[in-house]
Amino acid sequence: MYERVLRPTLSGFEQISEREVAEIQEAYELGGLAEVVTRVQCSLETLWNARLDVAVTGESGAGKSTFVNALRGLSDEDEGAAQTGVTETTAQPTAYPYPGYPNVTLWDLPGIGTPSFRADRYLEAVNFTRYDFFIILASERFKENHVRLARAIVEQGKRFYFVRAKVDNDLEATRRRKNPPEEEEVLEEIRRDCRERLGQAGLGDAKVFLLSSFEMEKYDFQAFEDTLERELPGHKRHAFLLSLPNLSGAIIEKKRQLLHQEVWKVALVSSLVAAVPLPGLAFTCDVSILLRKLAAYRQDFGLDAASLARLAERAGKPLEVLRAEVRSVLGRSINKEVVIGLLGKATGGGLVVVNFFFHRIPIYGALASGGISFHTTYSMLSQCLEELAADSQRVLVKAFDSEV
Repeated sequence: MYERVLRPTLSGFEQISEREVAEIQEAYELGGLAEVVTRVQCSLETLWNARLDVAVTGESGAGKSTFVNALRGLSDEDEGAAQTGVTETTAQPTAYPYPGYPNVTLWDLPGIGTPSFRADRYLEAVNFTRYDFFIILASERFKENHVRLARAIVEQGKRFYFVRAKVDNDLEATRRRKNPPEEEEVLEEIRRDCRERLGQAGLGDAKVFLLSSFEMEKYDFQAFEDTLERELPGHKRHAFLLSLPNLSGAIIEKKRQLLHQEVWKVALVSSLVAAVPLPGLAFTCDVSILLRKLAAYRQDFGLDAASLARLAERAGKPLEVLRAEVRSVLGRSINKEVVIGLLGKATGGGLVVVNFFFHRIPIYGALASGGISFHTTYSMLSQCLEELAADSQRVLVKAFDSEV
């Protein structure tokens, strides 16, 4: 008779669902801890390897390529940026992966503005089945070609989102008036015009977001991000959120919460798979797993060298000024010795881990040390996550000299 390995619990942002509890219990009864580790490892790999392909389309001159760059946290001059120009520069679907996230790709599609445009033929030509959803850009009013394409996308069972781009141009134009209206009045007028035109075309329920590629964090960006996050399936939602540039404190906080949900899995796998003794520590674990994940955390929060350099250039700040806001040990450097040092401090400093979680994974007999290892790695990963998120928030505030 097997006793239950886990009990469903919820504490703060860390959760093990009823479904996960049932799956782990089943695995334990079928093959013991080895089977549990195998399933948890597969779960993590599925999450980390999830693909997301997003199509970006619109008429020539709508700013598709600049939008693709901005959504990936790049300027038009950065290495790997989509080519931009006054005339249409996209002749065929072109893939642009997110920096550091090769499985998350924005596809810059050819323009749709030709008089002979046929939505059905267009979708076939760009291989519409490849994409998880479509973003349709318009830099002025939505036109008949936008509507035709949206209808064809729906007929093929795909989602689309309208983006009214270049709203910064509209705002700048109104500021030149003798009696310029308030910014929110201008934005609401644009929204109303979009709703009316789409409503007349039978697309009144379509979601429209007002954005600027040069001020991506402003206007409707948070609503845009929230909507995509809410409507994507689980693994793709995870990939989408982590790939986003850290444009706001809200995004950083969402990443922190999301990553907390997988900490127990990483700790469990590291503690029980291919574990080897570590010098100076009273337990074994797989440091390579921890090293891989902690390096990913640094990238997720934009603290790796490449991400900091891009942010410094975008914000017009010296790189060293931003680096000075990175205070955690892990934020400053990452290697095997750093990870072992963090584990040593976790055990030597009077380790305190949430008791409810420790009691969910009893380790028996010869695997007793695995419980200590899990206990320690869970605490260390959680603490590193908190420190890196705090570093990321400070860097963002310093970059733009304001709370964001």
